[in-house]
Amino acid sequence: MKGTFFKEFFNRNGPLLGTYLLLAVAFWIIILIVLPQLSMLDYSFRFNLPPSAQGGEKDVYTMSNYQHFFNGSEGNPERLSIFGYQTDIPFNKVDIAVFFKTILAAIFVTAFDLALCYPLAYFLGQSASGPSGRVLLLLLIIPYWVNEILRAFAFRIIFGATGVINTVLVGVGILDTPIDFIRENVALYAGLGYAYLLLMIFPIYNAIESLDRNQIEAARDLGSPWWRIHWRIVIPFAKPGIVSGCTMVFMLTAGALAAPQILGGPSSLWFTQIIYQWFNTGGNWPRGAAYAVVLLFICIVFVLAMMRLFKVKMGEIGK
Repeated sequence: MKGTFFKEFFNRNGPLLGTYLLLAVAFWIIILIVLPQLSMLDYSFRFNLPPSAQGGEKDVYTMSNYQHFFNGSEGNPERLSIFGYQTDIPFNKVDIAVFFKTILAAIFVTAFDLALCYPLAYFLGQSASGPSGRVLLLLLIIPYWVNEILRAFAFRIIFGATGVINTVLVGVGILDTPIDFIRENVALYAGLGYAYLLLMIFPIYNAIESLDRNQIEAARDLGSPWWRIHWRIVIPFAKPGIVSGCTMVFMLTAGALAAPQILGGPSSLWFTQIIYQWFNTGGNWPRGAAYAVVLLFICIVFVLAMMRLFKVKMGEIGK
């Protein structure tokens, strides 16, 4: 089976181009993805030793970094409570609370982008065609030519106390005093949702564009309401694109760093900021690696669970 695949691949692309493509893909997967993740995993099981002690007798594997995530440091007064009963198990309340808040926020941003992008992707895929469709796609892409950090600062200005939104709301009399959108994390969620819009739109658009319009017309002729057309025809057909878009938005939102640092309020803390602090401010790479591995593992488990729930296979997402 594999021999047949490679034979067809080289027949289709030629020996020179086929070899280059295979080497490029192998370099991308092994050098840029697999080896860094394995190195991070190895770091997560190490003690934080000075360079002179690395490779010595003290440089052994340990679970202390993962234990710190769940139990906190020594002398931690917090104890795990199960159904109202206090236990003697140490509990890292701060880090775990930030972790789950980050995951829930990523789910919220993903759902927000899906609700916003599905109608737009359907319009582009089924209604907009020819020059008008290409113009709309270009208008969607152009704002993303601006650097992500600059866009985040622009959102901070727009949602600021003296920003455009507060100025308009106060000017028309809807508000008496400006709202602190930064402190309430409204700017953060809006900025994250906007940052990954294209990653949600294009997979859904690519799926819906290939849908035969005759199916929709036949359903309309038979008297099916619009919501049933989407529920029974469009959404099942576009499900791989929806899952693909949701996967990318969720993973990138959970792993975002620049937007939470710029748009987050004083009391807002993203789990990636804790990882960043361990790597830089704390100078504890093994502990930062362990926290990064925990985030990666939980995100992968969540995505695989959603794929199983919606009965979508990995091959369907890759199409």
